[in-house]
Amino acid sequence: MNLFVGNLNPETVTTNLRQLFSEFGEIVSAKIIIDNATGMSRGFGFVEMADRFHAFDAIDNLDATFFEGNIISVKEAKQNNTKGGGGNAGKRPFKPRTPRPGGTSFNNNRDSNFNSNRDNNTRDNNRDSGTKY
Repeated sequence: MNLFVGNLNPETVTTNLRQLFSEFGEIVSAKIIIDNATGMSRGFGFVEMADRFHAFDAIDNLDATFFEGNIISVKEAKQNNTKGGGGNAGKRPFKPRTPRPGGTSFNNNRDSNFNSNRDNNTRDNNRDSGTKY
């Protein structure tokens, strides 16, 4: 079972994290997430434990405890189902927009309304300041 460990001290190393969790059962893997830009810890990591019941025991005993200067958070890790690429990649195919009935383009009405509203606002502001047309 995979566990999320949050609010880690930036100085915490994987060996210490592994040692902390090993008293509750067999550790399959332990990893602290590093920021690519700075090379420093992002303050969280993951511990994978071989036995589900040992993992729940670790959650019960380690969540909200003091470890290396910080009160850590230990929870069951959620599965990340998103793939790289951002946006709606893979969710639905790209569908180009079609013109509205009547042959008007998408932006003509909005742009003309925007410009006329802007002109009206300018006139109103100038009227308030005493400028004549």
